[in-house]
Amino acid sequence: MRVTFWGTRGSLATPGRDRERYGGNTSCVEVRGDDGTVLVLDAGTGIRELGTRLAGTVRRVDLLLSHLHMDHIQGLGFFAPLYVPHLEVHIWGPASTTQSLRGRLSRYLSPPLFPVRLRDLPCHLSVHEVPAGTFHIGELTIDSLLVCHPGPTVGFRVSSPRGSLAYLPDHEPALGRAGRFGSPDWVSGHALASGVDLLIHDAQYSDAEYLRTVGWGHSTIGRAIEFAQLAETRRLVLFHHDPAHDDQTIEALHTAAVAAAQPSFEVIAAAEGMTLTVPALSSP
Repeated sequence: MRVTFWGTRGSLATPGRDRERYGGNTSCVEVRGDDGTVLVLDAGTGIRELGTRLAGTVRRVDLLLSHLHMDHIQGLGFFAPLYVPHLEVHIWGPASTTQSLRGRLSRYLSPPLFPVRLRDLPCHLSVHEVPAGTFHIGELTIDSLLVCHPGPTVGFRVSSPRGSLAYLPDHEPALGRAGRFGSPDWVSGHALASGVDLLIHDAQYSDAEYLRTVGWGHSTIGRAIEFAQLAETRRLVLFHHDPAHDDQTIEALHTAAVAAAQPSFEVIAAAEGMTLTVPALSSP
C-alpha cells in the first residue's frame, strides 16, 4: 500500500502563519493498494486537490468517513469524482440511531449549504454504514470500530496481503485516565491499532493545551506515542494538527514528546504531500 497525505489539520489553519511544510488543509489521506484499489480516508479540504488527480484515471473510488464533523466532510462537495458520470463512488461512514448516513450527508449537500444535492450527483453513488464487521475492497480488508470522540465516530484498520495501517484521526483514548493506560482490552481503538505497520493518530494538543480541552475528543502528542507503544505499532504518524500550530510549533512539540517518551519506533509528523509505503514505510 502507498499512503499519501492531502490534508493533516483538525480544522482550517489560521492564515498568515508559517505552514509551508505541514500544510493547512483538513483531514484527507489517500491509500492505494498494490492492485490499484483507491481508498480515501475522510473528506476534508485536502480532498479537492486529490479529486482533480483522480477524476478520469480510476473507475472506482471508496471514501471512508471517520465521522461527520465539518472539518472531515467540508471538501466532499468539491470532490471531482462525484461529478464524473458512471464513475463508481462508495461512501462508508458511521451509523447513527437518529438518521441514515445518506440522510445526514444530504443535509450538507443541499441548499442552502451547497448548490448541488447528493441525489443529483451524476456518479454511480453507493452509501454504506459502518461499523458492519469486516468488508473487502479489492485486495484490501477493512475493519471499523467505534472510538472515543463526540458523536458517532469510527476508526479504520486497512490490511493488505503485505501490511496494515490504522487510521484514528479524532480520538481521545486517555479520557478519564489520570495515569498510564491499563489493560489494552479497555483502551479505545486498541483492537484496530494492535500490531499495525503504520498508525495514523490524532495528536492535536500539547499537555498544557489538553488540560483545557479534556472531553473534546482529541489526544496529546505524548498520549498518541503512549497509545502506539501499547498497541505495538511499527511506525506512528502524528495527525490532526491544531490549526493554531505553525510549522515551528509542530516541530518543537514533536521533538520534545519523542525525547520524553524514547519510543522504540519512528514517530513523524504528517505533512501534506508526504507519501509512505506499507509495510516498508519509507519515503519514495
